[in-house]
Amino acid sequence: MGKVGREVVEKAGIDVDKLLKMLVKAASAEFTTYYYYTLLRAHATGTEGESIKEIIEDARLEDKLHFETLVPRILELGGDLPRDIREFADMAACKDAYLPKEETVKNLLNVLVEAERCAIRVYTEICNYTFGKDHRTYDVSLAILHEEIEHEAWFEELLTGKPSGHFRRRTPGEGPYTQKFRHIG
Repeated sequence: MGKVGREVVEKAGIDVDKLLKMLVKAASAEFTTYYYYTLLRAHATGTEGESIKEIIEDARLEDKLHFETLVPRILELGGDLPRDIREFADMAACKDAYLPKEETVKNLLNVLVEAERCAIRVYTEICNYTFGKDHRTYDVSLAILHEEIEHEAWFEELLTGKPSGHFRRRTPGEGPYTQKFRHIG
């Protein structure tokens, strides 16, 4: 934990314990979404399903990177993650992105777009809470928000047929906005 880093945030008017709860819930949502997107991708079958697997994979890998981007900030502020994975999963800020009973591509896309919409709300709330007061958490959350907005647009494009401006990432799960926060391979 960074003593002065936390102190500065508190002096700026942030309730660090409240912020840590928000960040841990967001990290839990990213972790569980990564898991559920793994299932959704595997069940995107047939010719139509194959056409969306690559986009699900980009969002899935970027959600894993979002989790890995949040954890250092949680620790810097003196927080931690629960030691029990079940407890951690249950505190997610977003509902689970369950595989739909009827596994049509349209139903898969509806689950995916709703998961991204929840993430957009979560990071907008964190950005609004930290704006002008906790520059580092704001910067991290804004970078993740940019990627979540793109994910929603990708899945909406596939669902509605309206263009989103989606272009293929250079590498799967690239995470262009959060890149600067990662010190992992």
